[in-house]
Amino acid sequence: DVFEQPQHVGHKKIEFHISTEIPAVLQINSEKEQKNGKRVYLYATTEEINNTGFGRIFPAPSSNDKMETEEEDDEIPSEFISRKDLEKNRLSREEMEKYSVFKNYEPGDPNCRIYVKNLAKQVQEKDLKFIFGRYVDFQSEVERNMFDIRLMKEGRMKGQAFIGLPNEKAAAKALKEANGYVLFEKPMVVQFARSARPKQDANEGKRKK
Repeated sequence: DVFEQPQHVGHKKIEFHISTEIPAVLQINSEKEQKNGKRVYLYATTEEINNTGFGRIFPAPSSNDKMETEEEDDEIPSEFISRKDLEKNRLSREEMEKYSVFKNYEPGDPNCRIYVKNLAKQVQEKDLKFIFGRYVDFQSEVERNMFDIRLMKEGRMKGQAFIGLPNEKAAAKALKEANGYVLFEKPMVVQFARSARPKQDANEGKRKK
């Protein structure tokens, strides 16, 4: 009797007995999964989050990358100049002081229309659209209609242009970024147009079109 009992106990303690418990646990878990599927998914998601703790660092820069690409897309719908190119070919304040056209420069009173002078002979409307079109949302019919370029090629106004932009904010940004930009080896002088002129110019521009 003494030897028989340990043998039975020994059989019970054999690894086979333990291994049979593991599938049993799995079966219980699988039953739980079937019954409480939602809970299992919640655990899985929390585990995934915990496991990818370092991964949290990666989404942050990737979101920044997205912002950068959005900004680039925002500023470069390919047919318009990029902000980098604008900055690269723009005179610094020190350089502007060397040019007589920038002496006594005053931006003027802010409004949605800008005045550009010191344009080279080669400049065409498409060149101005390439630069100032980046401040217009062409998906918006309102902004598209408000965007107006009037380039003077003859008479005393030769080498000057009036550009209508959707709003004062866009015009201010255009003035800040494009003033001093060298186009065909001549730096553009960008100012706000006088408030008395825009309506006439806008109407004349629409009549021509």
